[in-house]
Amino acid sequence: MPKNILRSIIHGVTTKALRVADLPSLLGKLAAAQRYNAALQLRANYPDIAAAGACQQPLHRYEAKVYSQHGEDGILLHLFDATGVTDRRFVEFGIEDGLECNAANLALNFGWSGLFLECDAEMVRSARRNYAIRLKAHADRVRIEQAMVTAENINATLEQGGMRGEIDLLSVDIDGNDYWVWKAITAIQPRIVAIEYNSSFGPERSLTVKYDPSFSRYEKHDSGLYYGASLAALTKLADEKGYLLAGCDSAGVNAFYVRRDAADGRVRELSVADAFVPQYVRIVEKTLDEQFDVIKGMPLETV
Repeated sequence: MPKNILRSIIHGVTTKALRVADLPSLLGKLAAAQRYNAALQLRANYPDIAAAGACQQPLHRYEAKVYSQHGEDGILLHLFDATGVTDRRFVEFGIEDGLECNAANLALNFGWSGLFLECDAEMVRSARRNYAIRLKAHADRVRIEQAMVTAENINATLEQGGMRGEIDLLSVDIDGNDYWVWKAITAIQPRIVAIEYNSSFGPERSLTVKYDPSFSRYEKHDSGLYYGASLAALTKLADEKGYLLAGCDSAGVNAFYVRRDAADGRVRELSVADAFVPQYVRIVEKTLDEQFDVIKGMPLETV
């Protein structure tokens, strides 16, 4: 669905902060337009994925794209409908120009405040321009900083950006040390975490790339398949931090974790086997085993 139609659906709530009371009506309108859309496309185009059990998760029916890369916007609204929100703050890193990322809809349409981090200086300049234009007098609600986040600097970076304690959303997409950076975070306690997993590791292997503070995905391996961590590895880390796995998007890119005290029986916990979705762009070219064969000789760590 075109972005302008989705924007018209949410017209009238764009100046309000996200409230639990707003969500059922909004989700109903979004659902009427987009529910099951991504799943239906996958089933139609890639029946082998559907046969493997993808597109059957509870979260998939809520997928809707406003500013997110796939259907993450709708999933996040659904999860916050279930868990409620606190002070409507977010942290997201790996945002590029800030217009296709997981917190953009919350910042631009629901009045959330937060911190965006991006390592590319030109992208940071673009993101600052984009948010200044769209938020105008309210642009100071969103802070956009240039930073190459590492396990060593992440907590200081968050605190310097004004982020401490409980926040509602953390979104991680840095195509490299995702596991190690999330593991290192202690400055904030997000209620919901959206983090990219590497489906090329498969559903059973509990693996992450070896930590390298200067990690660069395509410099490490020109296939682009060597980065991040498996769903199993991230879910083990999540459990250690007190989170449950709520599911993955139907594109096989992002996993969603909810802090157990915030879930409080209102969010269904899935096993890795039930939640795993292969990334559909890759699976049509190579099986999961064939993908893993490309990178199995690279430095990997079992966790």
